[in-house]
Amino acid sequence: MRVYIEDLTFKCIIGILDFERVKKQKVIINLYFDYEFKDDKFINYAEVSSLIKEIMKKEKFELLEDAILTIEKRLTSKYEIKNLNLKISKPTILKDCVVSLSN
Repeated sequence: MRVYIEDLTFKCIIGILDFERVKKQKVIINLYFDYEFKDDKFINYAEVSSLIKEIMKKEKFELLEDAILTIEKRLTSKYEIKNLNLKISKPTILKDCVVSLSN
């Protein structure tokens, strides 16, 4: 099975610029991962979404790279998932584009 979580949107402190360390900014997270569904065991996507938001808000990452690596580590240690693809976007950091990073 493949789970998709698309356009998970919330505000948090993330970035290395002075103003990013003070004011929360909008982030958008898109991800998918595979897992084996058997014996009615499933992964609760609402729980995954909440965990990601909790990590991002608590850690107040400076770099998107650190955020992706931390989320990846937490999800793969908590759930039996494979092929995790994660993308974090900062849609308001630049006026003329959306900046994103993915693993």
